[in-house]
Amino acid sequence: MYTTTTTDTEKSYPFKVENKFIVKSGCKKRMWRSLKQILTAERALPWPDDAVLYYSINAPPTFKPTKKYSDISGLPAPYVDRHSKLFYCNVEEFATIRSLPMDITAGYLQLRGANTIVG
Repeated sequence: MYTTTTTDTEKSYPFKVENKFIVKSGCKKRMWRSLKQILTAERALPWPDDAVLYYSINAPPTFKPTKKYSDISGLPAPYVDRHSKLFYCNVEEFATIRSLPMDITAGYLQLRGANTIVG
């Protein structure tokens, strides 16, 4: 046993005390794994054929249309500019979009992931 002097806040324990939390001296640190590592480990285990796993779930395609947001402000955008294919939500944004040069417009489309080439 440890033979140390004790005060009101300290006590003599057979394990070390850090930050007022009791920590066993033989514990290993927890190893955090990414989702890819977990999926790889799951595939290596012998699972029954009817088991539902992360990589075996197949969701059907959604019938809901995707939500469109303004490329300028991020607000819900009910309108699309025919010339530049950018989304906008009001008249002020439309005027801003029409005044943008082509390289800036192409940058907005690239940020959104649109495959449309402005031309």
